Amino acid sequence: MKTALVIMAAGLGSRYGGGIKQLEGVGPNGEIIMDYSIHDAIEAGFNKIIFIIRKDIEPDFMEVIGDRIEKMCAQHGVEVQYAYQSLTDLPDGIQPVGERKKPWGTGQAVLACRELIQEPFVVINADDYYGKEAFVAIQNFLQHYDPKHPDHYCMAGFLLKNTLSDFGGVTRGICKVNDNMELVDVQETKNIVKTKDGAEADGKPLDLDSFVSMNMWGLTPEFVDRLSKGFVDFFEQNKGNENSAEFLLPIFIGQELPKGEFDVKVLQTNDKWFGVTFKEDKPQVVASFEKLIEDGVYRNDLFSDLNKEQEGAVTGK
Repeated sequence: MKTALVIMAAGLGSRYGGGIKQLEGVGPNGEIIMDYSIHDAIEAGFNKIIFIIRKDIEPDFMEVIGDRIEKMCAQHGVEVQYAYQSLTDLPDGIQPVGERKKPWGTGQAVLACRELIQEPFVVINADDYYGKEAFVAIQNFLQHYDPKHPDHYCMAGFLLKNTLSDFGGVTRGICKVNDNMELVDVQETKNIVKTKDGAEADGKPLDLDSFVSMNMWGLTPEFVDRLSKGFVDFFEQNKGNENSAEFLLPIFIGQELPKGEFDVKVLQTNDKWFGVTFKEDKPQVVASFEKLIEDGVYRNDLFSDLNKEQEGAVTGK
């Protein structure tokens, strides 16, 4: 079954101090974090990639990754497409807000792909390293997709202790699961910091073994229609707050869960997340990839271990 990797790469890294943090080289040959996610997804069996970017970063994006990845994907039968997140891409009848400067959030980012998604897909952040285990687990889950029963989703459940930064507070979706490892609730929790005893947010201690969402969701094409309706509701709920409110994927899913119209399987992964949230994170991320290469998880020539399945993938922009 065809499955897609959707990469949300439209955001600027404000906490990183400006610049396009998704394009920071961290591998031995200048590879960026996205390269490793793409490698792991193709290795797990995903055969389509959709990059979500903004028009104004397109030249830099194509120079650093787009053109290069298209050539590599063509050798492995992987389709590449692009979607563009825009402030003016709004539901019918909603007028653009003149003062708003940042995108509407990860929920709107996925909606930017609505004309491109015809298959089950995994959606990820561009600047997060997830590890191989999560891609394999989600790919296996999506292979059971049944169009007659399209309301079964999944998410990679990382342990909080494996997702913290040494250099500042991070935002995580703290998850509650039931005995069947199904998501019951997800609460977006900001400013989570390490402490000598574990972790806390605004002075409240947190369980280091809690499951957290790192915005890695396994979804169906039918989910996009649900998300589109949710975006309309978002504007109804945020009248007067349109300049700052964000339509976030985990928040939307958490709000919809109590309706009982879908379920989300939490797939535990024990891999350690890392990412360049702050400038100070970069040396640690570089060292982490060096160690992964040393341990044989990746080759120095990253994509050289992928098997060529077919020639001449279709590419589209």
